[in-house]
Amino acid sequence: MMMTRDDETANEGAASRAVHSRLRALIRRDELGVIGLAFTVGAAAGLFVAAITAAANLLHLNFFGAPHLSGLFRLETPLIALVPVLGGVLIGLSGIYVRKRRPLRPVDPIEANALRGGRMSLKDSLVITAQTITSNGFGASVGLEAAFTQLGSGFGSWLGGLFHLRRADMRTLVACGSAGAIGGAFGAPLTGAFYAFELILGAYTPFGLAPVGAAAIGGVLVCRLLGTGVEFVRPAEAASLISNLDLALLMLLGVLCAGFGIAIMRAVSLVESVFARSGVPRALQPCCGGLIVGGLALLTPQVLASGHRALFNLFSAGGPPISTIAAILLLKALASSVSIGSGFRGGLFFASLFLGGMMGKVFAAAVVSAAWLPAADVFVFTIVGMAAMGVAIVGGPLTMSFLALETTGDFPLSLVMLAVSAVVSVIVRRAFGYSFATWRLHLRGESIRSAQDVGWIRALTVAHLMRKDAGPVLATLPISEFVREHPFETAQWIALSDAAGRYAGLVFIPDALIANADPQASQNSLETLAVNRDVVLVPSMNIKDAAQIFEEAESECLVVVSDGGDRRVVGLLTESHLLRRYTEELDRAHRELSGEVWTVSP
Repeated sequence: MMMTRDDETANEGAASRAVHSRLRALIRRDELGVIGLAFTVGAAAGLFVAAITAAANLLHLNFFGAPHLSGLFRLETPLIALVPVLGGVLIGLSGIYVRKRRPLRPVDPIEANALRGGRMSLKDSLVITAQTITSNGFGASVGLEAAFTQLGSGFGSWLGGLFHLRRADMRTLVACGSAGAIGGAFGAPLTGAFYAFELILGAYTPFGLAPVGAAAIGGVLVCRLLGTGVEFVRPAEAASLISNLDLALLMLLGVLCAGFGIAIMRAVSLVESVFARSGVPRALQPCCGGLIVGGLALLTPQVLASGHRALFNLFSAGGPPISTIAAILLLKALASSVSIGSGFRGGLFFASLFLGGMMGKVFAAAVVSAAWLPAADVFVFTIVGMAAMGVAIVGGPLTMSFLALETTGDFPLSLVMLAVSAVVSVIVRRAFGYSFATWRLHLRGESIRSAQDVGWIRALTVAHLMRKDAGPVLATLPISEFVREHPFETAQWIALSDAAGRYAGLVFIPDALIANADPQASQNSLETLAVNRDVVLVPSMNIKDAAQIFEEAESECLVVVSDGGDRRVVGLLTESHLLRRYTEELDRAHRELSGEVWTVSP
């Protein structure tokens, strides 16, 4: 029998689906499969870093005449200061188009892992990446690291969805995308790995060590192969000798960086609120921001873009006077706040390093000028200030400590950096409570403070937990009649409703049986036994909020009423069942975090 072309195509499709199904099952069943995917994601993230960096540098070269804007000492012509305005126009127009075509707000890696089980849109990630390249390429004072991590993590989420991975594996692949991106961008695999643990996963996990480490190495290898990397710190010539007085001064520098970092995050919110109240259309706000940034660039081009070359020059011998560095510090902080607050896309990762480096150098100059203090090692103060400001704004004390170690090779200095980072982290957490990324989420109404997985709490709602067979009885029904009509009632609680069907209270059935034994009390209506008339749950409430209401009400059972406001009884929920399910979900989350899922069959 001859096979037709359609039959051959159908057989090839079936064979392809069978291979894909076997491969998917293998990866879900074996931890090595996830590690292989993680390396692939990290390598792809390294490729994205190279492509994004090349695109931004090409824009810099075409519009400003140099690939590294912050290395310029002046603009060739004042007209170049209008380039950020043009970038603002493009960002505004793209925002209009994106809001019409994709009305849902894009999700970043932290939000995806905290609330959505690692689910991200690759298309949204591509849009954010394009907008970030445009913002940075046209001179806005933002970094490319946000695009690196967004696209790397978005690809990881897409690949995980392709293989239908578990929730824990999806979150890990999202972290792997960021690990490969940051590791490749800085040529620092430990920095990339701990960036993923501290900021994208929200915790160090034994299970995540192998895949995240593989991804970070993959990103670094690809970037080195392509010749992409950020050189911004010269290696230490010798191990730093840090006295007790130096340590105390460095701690003070950390405190100053913490305060300055909080001020910058507040400034971004202030700029946003000023634009919101100004009446300027949303699409024109980036244009106005670009006008301000362009004006600042006329004073010093070092406020433009990320600040890579300016930070490298900061570590070089000589350089501008301290008064000039202090002025650039303030102008760069203003430019970054205006850029992000007006609507440009990008982050503050590298800007925070540049700002911290300048803060450290200014502080070292102040120490040197004090006759009663010993001479300060400017390099040490600059690198510590750089990392301390990074901790204050970005977060991740271990991330910044390993960045100092991998870029300088100075182990004693990295230990000091770890101590300073811990101090900065505590100060920012107690005084402010957020990193820049989680602060932005807070302003949008989210309550998360890290990337730890709390999405299951929001997904586990009262609607999933309640008994739906809890039909109410009339509150005016006599107790004796209720007992006669429900002689073998197995439930312990019954909901009451009035004549209009609205919730009217909750009755403990043993109380009704006791009252029925009294001939006089048995003639009373059920509403005389009703409790919790005003304390109710709604189906959309999550398990955490419901547990809080149970604790405040000090009740064993509560009624669930409809969300519409008509107080129609739709179910019952007991505290014991809620706590049991809460414990089960916590245990499941713990097993996923520790990797115990691989000890059982899928």
